[in-house]
Amino acid sequence: MTRSLGDGCGCFPTGRHYPGIAHLLKVEIRGVVPGIGADTPWQELEIALLDVETTGRDASVDRVVEVGIVVGKNGVVIDKKNWLVNPGVVIPDEVIAIHHITNEMVANEPRFEAVAGEIAAFLRGRIPAAYNALFDRAFMTSEFSRAKTDKEGIPALSRDVDWLDPLVWARDIQDGEKSRALGDVAARMGISLENAHRAQDDAEAALKVLYGLARDPRMPRGYGALVQEQRRLSQAQADARRHWRN
Repeated sequence: MTRSLGDGCGCFPTGRHYPGIAHLLKVEIRGVVPGIGADTPWQELEIALLDVETTGRDASVDRVVEVGIVVGKNGVVIDKKNWLVNPGVVIPDEVIAIHHITNEMVANEPRFEAVAGEIAAFLRGRIPAAYNALFDRAFMTSEFSRAKTDKEGIPALSRDVDWLDPLVWARDIQDGEKSRALGDVAARMGISLENAHRAQDDAEAALKVLYGLARDPRMPRGYGALVQEQRRLSQAQADARRHWRN
């Protein structure tokens, strides 16, 4: 969140504003979907929680083999869809052991560019979200770039739109727990995840985790406030991880 008042900050050294000038402050909320009011309760918006299964962890060279999107509104699932994708490369055995999607399973499935339009249509106009969003967002960006898909009206493909990420909130709200893996977070919240590491199942569990975490008062109710607080938490968590590694 940035504030400006002419050429000065309008603040005491403590950061508190001078009396009587609050009405002159200009507040810019970044990361929200254009056209959606920052004060809108985020749970009233359509959230498209996406999960991908891949051939590896490097979005610049590895490819997507499955995409699952589950759409929620007002705390309930209103739509969902899953796509198996032929990655055009061999899926390594060690990766198959995780998601159990074999080369034979995707041999006759379409390439990503053939289903990119369908996936884009499912994301259009909806708030993007993913559990550990940096991973899924990187793969979606790479795949859609290769497919040369029209990005108009697709918040998930805009550089200026933040994805909601239940992992960031789980790290804060369940900070006393050792594991914040999706399966462990879901289990602690009584949320079923029978087919872990399959895209649609992971996406649905992650969406339910997001709604479940929203019962905690630390999660803002307004869409803009949620995005800004998530940005702050994400940066603080990244700083803490760097400090721990050093």
